[in-house]
Amino acid sequence: MDGRFAPSPSADLHLGNLRTALLSWLAARAQGSAWRLRIDDLDTGRSRPDIAARQLQDLALLGLTHDGDVPTQSARTARYAEAFGQLQRSGMVYPCFCTRAEIREASSAPHGAPTAGYPGTCRDLTPAQRAERAAEGRPPAWRFRSDPEPVRIEDMVLGPQTLPAEDAVLRRADGEFGYQLAVVLDDADQGVQEVVRGADLLSSVATQRQLQDHLALPRTAYAHVPLMVGPDGVRLAKRHGAATLHDVLQGRCELALPGLTCGQPASPEQLRGALAASAGLVPAGSTPSLLELTQQFSYARLPGQSTMMQRCS
Repeated sequence: MDGRFAPSPSADLHLGNLRTALLSWLAARAQGSAWRLRIDDLDTGRSRPDIAARQLQDLALLGLTHDGDVPTQSARTARYAEAFGQLQRSGMVYPCFCTRAEIREASSAPHGAPTAGYPGTCRDLTPAQRAERAAEGRPPAWRFRSDPEPVRIEDMVLGPQTLPAEDAVLRRADGEFGYQLAVVLDDADQGVQEVVRGADLLSSVATQRQLQDHLALPRTAYAHVPLMVGPDGVRLAKRHGAATLHDVLQGRCELALPGLTCGQPASPEQLRGALAASAGLVPAGSTPSLLELTQQFSYARLPGQSTMMQRCS
């Protein structure tokens, strides 16, 4: 099944991103399928073309070749507007006038546990109540009217999952479209059949599945792979210091990788082997070819939990 990798160009790819990209590439190639790339630059305020170019270069250095063009979300707003209009006409979106502070307050009722996600404050407002809020001059965001029935999927890594959907924002108050709407359209239009991504994104599956169904889009299969996390147990990010491909190539990576010596430069092939070793696919210190990795790849071989990275001593 055709797969994809869709980074956001707001920061250089770190080791966790690179490992997920490698696993996504291997999953597609092991099935003899295509592997697509996309630049998820929906957040135009944080996205930078120079970062996107470096991300593509890093993937190429690891040998992760892609098929077809590399579309950008920023060039697809007409497609998102068309689908949003379809949902609006069918009553599947509603205006939400809540501020973030109001949502946080409503989600933390003093008499009980906090409510996950959006508490539905504006979901069932009457036309008169909506008109009253609109008259206050506050532009609304538009939320998806999700089905309260949980969604059941068979994740190829995590197994059976039963997940609630959320009333996600599909169009912000400033007119920008929401990620949940964009991603299902992007995957469908690129012919993506299998989405391999980090386990931290599992919670978005139900909302995306319901959007696929309401928009008559093909259902994708999902594989949520274990994360690489820092010494603090939180997924890798800038706060964990130097941990990009070029940090490793230049011998200044601050996190230890299996089979690599801290402070010593490594080749792209050595880094690829270390990433594969961190996912349990090969022994530490080996430098298998991509063909060998493809032949050995199996979801069953991936670790059952996140891989905690340690700082170089």
